[in-house]
Amino acid sequence: MKSPTLLFCLIALCALPSSPAAEKPPLATPWKVGVAAVVVTPAQDLPMAGYAGRTGPSEGKVQDLFGKALAIEDAAGTRLVIVTLDLIGVPRALRQNLERRARETHGLPRDGLLLNASHTHCGPSFQTWGGFADEAPGESPGKIYGRELEEKVFTLIGAALQSLAPAQLIPSRARAGFAMNRRQPTASGYGNSPYPDGPVDHDVPVLRALGPDGKLRALLFGYACHATTLGFQQFCGDYPGYAQEYLEADHPGVVALFLNGCSGDQNPYPRRELEYAKRHGRALAMAVETALQVVPPQPLEGPLRVAYDEIPIAYSPLPSRADFEQRLTGKDKASAEHARRMLARLDREGAFPATYPFPIQVARFGDGLTLIALGGETVVDYALRLKRELAGPAPVWVAGYSNDVMGYIPSRRVREEGGYEGGDAMRYSAIHPGPWAPELEEKIIARVHELHRQLDRAAQ
Repeated sequence: MKSPTLLFCLIALCALPSSPAAEKPPLATPWKVGVAAVVVTPAQDLPMAGYAGRTGPSEGKVQDLFGKALAIEDAAGTRLVIVTLDLIGVPRALRQNLERRARETHGLPRDGLLLNASHTHCGPSFQTWGGFADEAPGESPGKIYGRELEEKVFTLIGAALQSLAPAQLIPSRARAGFAMNRRQPTASGYGNSPYPDGPVDHDVPVLRALGPDGKLRALLFGYACHATTLGFQQFCGDYPGYAQEYLEADHPGVVALFLNGCSGDQNPYPRRELEYAKRHGRALAMAVETALQVVPPQPLEGPLRVAYDEIPIAYSPLPSRADFEQRLTGKDKASAEHARRMLARLDREGAFPATYPFPIQVARFGDGLTLIALGGETVVDYALRLKRELAGPAPVWVAGYSNDVMGYIPSRRVREEGGYEGGDAMRYSAIHPGPWAPELEEKIIARVHELHRQLDRAAQ
């Protein structure tokens, strides 16, 4: 047994601060990272997005909404800017406008910009040029907000790029369990209720950025779950907003960014209470903290390779004018209103387009991480399939709600089953005349594989 004197000396030595000569050397930093954030909460009350039954405008806020940007540059100068928004979705026009302006001002190529929405249902309904919702003639608060949002996000992108500094990137993951499949099978079809036997994706992927001094600078994290804990008339980021808030409070000076996954058929449970949104946010934040403790950390080495494409996805069947005229007098109010919109569109344009451009983006961080970003409200089947089919040494991270949130994107299984996500939600669309074609899933998956192979060839 050690003597008391020797034991005291050992404790004292362990407690002594290290000398400058014994301090750890700066980290190897093969990347540059820049981060920025801006409040995007509307300055005035606006109509709320997300639930068709709402009739009145917002009534203040319980939490600010944010836009955040993470700029990443590899040693060769290839850049990717990931923008996250505490909003219902990314309008196609917003993506197009920001893409053009970022290219002209910052030299950022098309494939170097990724926009993702948390899909909170406690954010504003807004419009941008080209239309996220019906374009009414004249000015409106929603249009004014849309223009202001574009300016804020464009400035945000520039701020993130201007703050690029040496960094180390480390991926890891953990799990959170509050998301549950919401497509409950019933005798009359599929209802929107907790379905514990349905597929889920409980992964919490995390990408952290460290400065040369080893200090945490940014946390990008994801989860596949609708931001629909809440449905009141106040602005709030829902559970993703609280998860970001908690992480930034626990890590002063760090910017936390949430990247929504393939959560088209996933809901947070329990729901409907503000306290539940806070608890889900805390659960997700704790999962991120767990991911930070995964050892050994495996820093990414690069290079960064990114590809972006838009593929035409078809409608089928494409309804005729007679079909819509018949629906005008039906008992289903949503179908009748959709018919009214589509007939007005036919009068303006003469015909419906047969397809819609669907965005797909793939980013490869060396051999250490693959990030796939899909447009729309993709159901969880997409993430589960892509992670299975692209499984390898590099973890696969799949995000939905990216670059354009044009509506639900069902898998073949969900489309054949029907229900809200399978096609019924199109009744609430201002732009889509009918459901997607049955080959939707195969077309999207095939193009992801093609882009993945393209980036493999680029590395050779």
